This record gives sequence, C-alpha cells and structure tokens, in this order.
Amino acid sequence: MATFAEIFSHKSTSPAIIIPESGLELSYRQLYEQIKSFQQQIIEKCDIKPQDAITIVLPNSLEFTITFLALTLLRNIAAPLNPNYAENEFKFYIDDSKSKVMIVPKGWVNQNKPAVRAARAFNAVIFEISWDNHSHQINLDIHGNAKGGKFKTRDPHPPDVALLLHTSGTTGRPKGVPLTHRNITTTMNNIIRTYKLVPSDRTLLVMPLFHVHGLIGGMLSTLLSGGTVVIPPKFSATDFWNHFLQYGCTWYTAVPTIHQILLRHPPPSGGAPKLRFIRSCSSSLAPSTLKELEKVYNAPVLEAYAMTEAAHQMTSNPLPPLPHKPGSVGVGQGVQIAILDQNGNPTEEGEVCIKGVNVTPGYLHNPSANKSSFTKDGWFRTGDQGKLDKDGYLYLTGRIKELINRGGEKISPLEIDSVLLSHPSISEAVSFAVPDEMYGQEVHAAVILKKDQQTTEKELQDYCEKNLVKFKIPKKIYFTDVMPKTATGKIQRKNISETFFKPDKAKAKL
Repeated sequence: MATFAEIFSHKSTSPAIIIPESGLELSYRQLYEQIKSFQQQIIEKCDIKPQDAITIVLPNSLEFTITFLALTLLRNIAAPLNPNYAENEFKFYIDDSKSKVMIVPKGWVNQNKPAVRAARAFNAVIFEISWDNHSHQINLDIHGNAKGGKFKTRDPHPPDVALLLHTSGTTGRPKGVPLTHRNITTTMNNIIRTYKLVPSDRTLLVMPLFHVHGLIGGMLSTLLSGGTVVIPPKFSATDFWNHFLQYGCTWYTAVPTIHQILLRHPPPSGGAPKLRFIRSCSSSLAPSTLKELEKVYNAPVLEAYAMTEAAHQMTSNPLPPLPHKPGSVGVGQGVQIAILDQNGNPTEEGEVCIKGVNVTPGYLHNPSANKSSFTKDGWFRTGDQGKLDKDGYLYLTGRIKELINRGGEKISPLEIDSVLLSHPSISEAVSFAVPDEMYGQEVHAAVILKKDQQTTEKELQDYCEKNLVKFKIPKKIYFTDVMPKTATGKIQRKNISETFFKPDKAKAKL
C-alpha cells in the first residue's frame, strides 16, 4: 500500500492518541472518524485540489495530528511550520510552497499573529482549528474568501508528495524537501523494525511535530505499529516523568539536549520508569551522556542518524543483544551506506552517502541542488563526513557543510549573515558555530560597523528577532575592524570562530 492509510489497516486495541492536559484518549477508530470530519469540513468550505500544499502552523496537539493525517489522506501536501517563526520567515515558506491555505489555532486571527499576517499578504484562506471537549468534535472556522466543493474520499497514491519541509543549506536559501507517502512509510517501517515496536509500546512525544524527528520518528512510526502516542503541547522537564509514568510509556526519542535536561530532573522518588529503550537523534550524543543515561535509567540508549532528505532515519544502533556502540550512529536501517570521496569513489573516510526508497526524489524548484546532491550512480550526498568500522557501524567525524547544529536544529549561517547585513549600521557580518555544553553548538557572529555608525549587541539581537526565530539569533555578537579572509576576499568562517571565541573569556575585539 505504501501510504499513510496503512496506519488504519491494523486491528490494534491500544489508544492511538493520549493528550495529558485533558486526559483525552482516542482509539484508532475514533481518530479516523475525526479525520473524516475534518476532511468533510475543509472540502465543503474550500475546494482544495489533490497535491495542493497546505500550511500547518500548530503546536504539538491532537489538532496537529488530525490535520496532518486528514490532509495527507486527501492527497494534499502538508507543509508544517514552526509557530514561532517571524512574519518574513512565514512569507518565504508560503511563497516557496505556493500554499493558498493555512491552518492555525483558534484565536490566532483576532490576535493577528505573524503567521496570519503572512497568510493575508498572499490572500491565503485561513482556517482556525479547535477541539471541543464537550462534543468530542474537531471544528474548523474559515477566514477569507473560498469556494466550497462536494466532499468525496480521495485515496492517496504512494508517489504522492505527502510532506514538504525546508532544510537550510550552505547557499543560505532554505531548500524545499518534498517527501512522498512511499518515502515516509519506508522510514516508518524501518523504525518499527529497528526498535521492534509493537501495539503495547507507548511513547511520550517531546520533539516538535513540524520536524521529521517528532513527526516521523516519534508519532507516525508509533501509529503504524499500532502503539500509543502521548502528546503534551511541548517538552517540560517538570512534567515529563509524571506523564511517562502515568501513561505507562515504554520509550522516547529526543535530541541530546533533552537527555541532558532529564538527567538533571530525575523521576519522582519511588517512580522508576520501565524503559524498553531510549533513542537519541538529530545531534551528536556524547558517549559520557549515553553511559550516564544507561546507568540512571537501566535501559539501552540507541543513537541514530537522520536527515530531512531521507525522511528521517538512515542509521541506528540496534537493540540488544546486538551491540550498540557509544560514539557511533549505528548501522544502516533499510538504507545503503557508502563512504565516497569528492569524485564519488569509495574511500576509508569521506562523505557519507546513502541510497534507499526513503530518499526524497529531489529538492523543490532547485535543479542545481539536485545535480550537486546526487552522484551519477544515484547516491545522495549527506554533506557529513564519516567512516565505517569493521562491523559496518558508522562514525561521523565532521561536517562538510557549514551548518550550525543547535540542539538538532540545523541553521544556515548565511541566513543569519543576510539579516545582520540588512541592518543599516552593518558593513560586514559573519555568523558561526561555537561549542556549547547544552546545545552542542551555539550561534555567535562578528560584525564590522559602517563608518560613523554605532549600535549595540542588544540592538542587533532585537533586530534579528524581527526576522528570525529565537534559536537562530546570535547569543554573542563581536565588534571588530577587520575579519580574516582568503586571498580572493572570501571570509573564512572557521578562522573567524577560532579568532573570536575563547572558551574561558571571549573577547569583543581583536
């Protein structure tokens, strides 16, 4: 079948979704009924066509789950976005996806949120979605002019694009990554096999659903296995273990930052969780953190390697009794792995390249990126450097691309450079990654002021906040009169990082 319809083909008697805030539980049959209700409401109010992209701006919630599955089962393309984006960021993504419909939480239109302002700039139809706890119904309220149609079931096809996400690249312009039903269900099945997920498994979702880690690695794979997804609105260290224990969860997947936080916020006294395993992904996990997690929670910690272009998971350490190796991201899981040099030839240490049914058919509207990202033999270039040991376990040894990886969020430094350079006082700007104990990497930047211009670090950070989501804003900005460059005038990002950032005491000037 190779579509999301597979989720509702099993006979699981486990709850599909649990919402801790309200204690609401929906069975798979009840979830499917709400999906059908959503589909009927949206089609009767707005005649969306198959493969139209629909922007989803929702927090982790039952509403997100119903919206995503309802749209993709209608053969539409779900384009989820971070609700905390700035207006200009929403405008870019709406324009790139050509979306004419946006789904937002109830009340956002009256509050004139940045997402709403961006949608209105493109004359997009806005739907506010809400769940009525009394009637146990999903409701859609329309804002904007739209012509309704007659509802009829549309069965998705495996090659249909189901999901459109964007990933930052070294070009600075985020690249659209379309993923088909076949791409995503391949990964879902790979994850089920990797971790032997069964209907009795329950996961507490802590990763955002606008990201492949939470969406595919946490929610969709669990639903396909017939298990239960417990969905709080966001990660809370104080609530995590209470919810984990209350709802009988057996595993969770998160970035290393969250694992570190949970080590500082252990379960309540006498409430040791019965974890089958802990999964770590989206950023490098320090071996010391892995060992401490295993000691404290008496469960195997399995590090995985994933990216948006591969519909999330590519490799993972396996469950016992097979070995899981600290420092390694494991072995290929339904995916072929090759280490190639810049000419596409096998080498001992080089670029990690992959092949698999889970890999995107290609970037959206970007033939140059497609040409450079795939070898002539069809291998996808990840941009990461690594090597395989004698057992086929992959070790990542560096990043070829200049992305900043802050707690699993991949940030393009050129995007930040562009915002800083748009400030009237800035002549030159360059952002870069620095090591950070909590997030793995943090964003710093260096700037040169225009002649006779003055500004402060706080003023520049406030300026960035108008154009960037919070995690992209440089934590530290250095002011200087000169920057290291090559003979051709190219700024050397790595050298600038080493010049300005000092682990003991960073200097504000050269």
